[in-house]
Amino acid sequence: MVDGAKLVRQIQTSVFDESCNVFMPYYRQISMPKPGSDYPAITNYLSGFDTTDALDYFLNNLNQGRPFILAGHSQGASTLIALLENYMTKHPEALKRMVAAYPIGFAVTKDWLAKTGLKFAEGATDTGVIVSWNTEGPANKDASNMVLAPGSLSINPINWKRDDTYASVKENLGSLTVEGKLVTPGFADARVDTVRGSVIVTTADAELYAIPADGAPMFGPESYHLHDYGFFYNNLKQNVADRIKAFLEKQ
Repeated sequence: MVDGAKLVRQIQTSVFDESCNVFMPYYRQISMPKPGSDYPAITNYLSGFDTTDALDYFLNNLNQGRPFILAGHSQGASTLIALLENYMTKHPEALKRMVAAYPIGFAVTKDWLAKTGLKFAEGATDTGVIVSWNTEGPANKDASNMVLAPGSLSINPINWKRDDTYASVKENLGSLTVEGKLVTPGFADARVDTVRGSVIVTTADAELYAIPADGAPMFGPESYHLHDYGFFYNNLKQNVADRIKAFLEKQ
């Protein structure tokens, strides 16, 4: 598990290295649940202990009143969604310093936003917002996908639009291959399916990048869940810098 966390550190959280000091605590995780499990309830329970303690420690001992970003992926995104609801909304002074939260790879829904009062990103430089997407191929159109839910929202991680405006590979600043090699320009396009609430990629090689067949019952036949960060690596890196700049200019 520690080795796996180090790999995530190299591939995913490295997008924040040029703009941020990274605080990445270890915390208890769960194995993949069976289909039909109440996954959010489990991560909500776990977030009330390890990650709540870690965030509280960070804010009170390390942050020193500076602006900050919260980020996660997949189970980490589900955990972060619970933290935003159960911790951040109860600490408004800290929430004012949050540049943005990136719970990527898990459903952020309209109902949840209405319940928490938190705002989803509308563009590339708004701050204090939630920034999220879930990546699929066209073959997933009618498939069950455990990281989506009714009322799910996604923003296009290339052009940072909420509508279905298409972003071509020419606009992709750089993608990570399966081996973690950065390719510029990137090889993934992006379009938001505003009904399904996911980001559709049509230019990636599904045989290489889609979740293997044994994951299809949970994610669908063409899920690019493992590459939510990697497909849009340089665009995400630039977006982090742009949101920080926009936040500091407001101060």
